[in-house]
Amino acid sequence: MKSAFKILIIWCISYNLANAQKDTKAILESLDSNKDNYAALAQELWMNPELGYLENQSAALIIAELEKEGFVIEKGVAGIPTAFTASFGTGGPVIGILGEYDALPGMSQVAEPEFKARVAGAPGQACGHHLFGIGSMAAAIAIKNWIQSSGKSGTIKFYGTPAEEGGSGKVYMVRAGLFDGLDAVLSWHPGDQNTSNPSTNLATISGKFRFKGNSSHAATAPERGRSALDGVEAMNDMVNMLREHTTESTRIHYVITKGGDAPNIVPAEAEVYYVIRHANRMEVKSVWDRVVKAAEGAALGTETQMAYEIIGGTYDRLPNETLARLMHKNMLLVGGVDYNDKDLNFAKDIQKTLSNPKPIASAAIIQPIEFTYGKASADTGDVSWNVPLAAIRAATWVPGTPPHSWQAVAAGGTDIGKKAMMVAAKTLALSAIEIYKKPETLIKVREEFNERRGPDFTYTALLGDREPALDYRK
Repeated sequence: MKSAFKILIIWCISYNLANAQKDTKAILESLDSNKDNYAALAQELWMNPELGYLENQSAALIIAELEKEGFVIEKGVAGIPTAFTASFGTGGPVIGILGEYDALPGMSQVAEPEFKARVAGAPGQACGHHLFGIGSMAAAIAIKNWIQSSGKSGTIKFYGTPAEEGGSGKVYMVRAGLFDGLDAVLSWHPGDQNTSNPSTNLATISGKFRFKGNSSHAATAPERGRSALDGVEAMNDMVNMLREHTTESTRIHYVITKGGDAPNIVPAEAEVYYVIRHANRMEVKSVWDRVVKAAEGAALGTETQMAYEIIGGTYDRLPNETLARLMHKNMLLVGGVDYNDKDLNFAKDIQKTLSNPKPIASAAIIQPIEFTYGKASADTGDVSWNVPLAAIRAATWVPGTPPHSWQAVAAGGTDIGKKAMMVAAKTLALSAIEIYKKPETLIKVREEFNERRGPDFTYTALLGDREPALDYRK
């Protein structure tokens, strides 16, 4: 009897393993069979980059593809015309997949290894969100197909999330309750390495300070003018002195977005755009309050008026090691990005322009998993404090390429970016399907989530109760 029971156990294990391998093969083959279509869609977004909250064509393109696949679409969610959700399936587990598609201003670039704008002054996909949106969409479709064919219980929800670059699109979606009821969220982001690290990053508050004064002839009647630009510059001087008296990891960035129209006219209006970052969101709020005081002091000293508007605010990301390790296992199964001769020649030329190139061969490698502390920020942070989240990075850029660079835009318009996009799509799909097949995994995921978040956590958006800043890029 013992021998028969042992044989039965071995048979069950072998059967389940064979089924798992069959599912994996089917998913990978299905994504590979559609890779040219997905590459073309990503290229279309790359060729027509749109800024945050203005991504009308980008959102419409992704929605159209998901509608063809039978997803139920809800458009214009959270009061944002370019935000949407797409759902398929019934029952649990309920898994969310994030997709972004906004570009960055002034980052237009040809898909060549030299600095050259495709359209002078136009936006460009310098953070690879065209790949992010289409790669996540591809994963959601593959997951949908598996749910259909397997007959398993489960719901897949794709989130079209606009304006990640400073607009905090996901924050408004979280605040509207759109992530309520999810068991897990899987995501990814373009990068220069293949990683699946559980990681945190920096919380942020961003906003615009607008000064108003009195215009006058700068030569014949300067005494009658009160320069709004003086207010901006005085504020910036005080904030730069403030840097000495903040914690070491505080980050303060600004850019003057309006400084006047002509040097012989005392500027009546001026504007400066600030971003404050820190690993601790309470420290972000504290530093923001001090920056506001600098603005108030600048207005008093220059006899101008000042008003400010918080544009965005994002939490630091809450890591989930359980989910990250699940994603890592599947990323190892998928593998990295294989360069052909054309890719290799492009990479070698790009690396001549980089200050800190990494071995090109690392694009084909899945890096060891480790806990990391990021210095960037993203509105996925708010999602991660409301539902367990894990995100991978795929080597869409030549190793050593920084985000928000012309080199990132260039690679994102080549096969290098598209190949890595499919690495991400496959990893997301396999990871979601593993959860559907082993829903008990979510018990440990939720236990870790609750422990890290703490029993007394209450979510309050850092940007308050303001409506979405739909005109922040106009």
